[in-house]
Amino acid sequence: MLIQDPENCAVFLDLDGTLIDIASAPELVQIPPDLVPLLAQVSAGLKGALAIVTGRTVAEINRFFDPLKLVTAGIHGAQLRTEANGEVLLTVDPIDPVVSAAVYRLTDLAPGIVIEPKVYSIAVHYRLAPFAELLVEQALQAILADSPDHFILCPGRCVIEIVPKHVSKGAALDALLALPAFRGRRPIMIGDDVPDESALAAAVRHGGRGLRVAGEHFSNGVADFAGPAQVRAWLASLAGQLAAAAR
Repeated sequence: MLIQDPENCAVFLDLDGTLIDIASAPELVQIPPDLVPLLAQVSAGLKGALAIVTGRTVAEINRFFDPLKLVTAGIHGAQLRTEANGEVLLTVDPIDPVVSAAVYRLTDLAPGIVIEPKVYSIAVHYRLAPFAELLVEQALQAILADSPDHFILCPGRCVIEIVPKHVSKGAALDALLALPAFRGRRPIMIGDDVPDESALAAAVRHGGRGLRVAGEHFSNGVADFAGPAQVRAWLASLAGQLAAAAR
């Protein structure tokens, strides 16, 4: 899939299910050895107009991509690093500890439920307990019913997350497109899951493209990529296009 005028694009990438394969637990993911140098090459070719837009924390992205520190929207945009190697800005307050404590008690619902605290949100993974999906959803709805009204549930691939209401990947993409490195460029957002939908739509709204990766959310019939390996191959092709355009 060749991109016209690639040097005038801005690229936004989800991580899990988009750049890398989904794992049975968040900490068990594998980072392909060629991914970090590939991202560095594409970012340089785009003059910094490449960003990671993820539900993970910026600290996790730093660890996965060390020593590379790209522009990043972490925790669906609750954290923003607006320039490579820059400071991380916070767009929300830490999650209410009463809410976190209630969520942690959901491990009693079934073996295999994993709680992932992210300071500004908290996620419940049920990949190892798929039969518990409805129980988890109902329990989280009950927690929110007794909590401040600025939280919402954000479902994903075998995960449901409590996030602040105004935080979304779409809002994060809007904010990043206003930065000097991204301003005036045509956005291309690539994602695979429900939380990516708002960013895919934002990219189209700004005159760009939202590209979907097949998996548990998007079927092969509507997806632009069969999986993360194909996304990485597309990035390698884009790197080649950018290098050729620079010559």
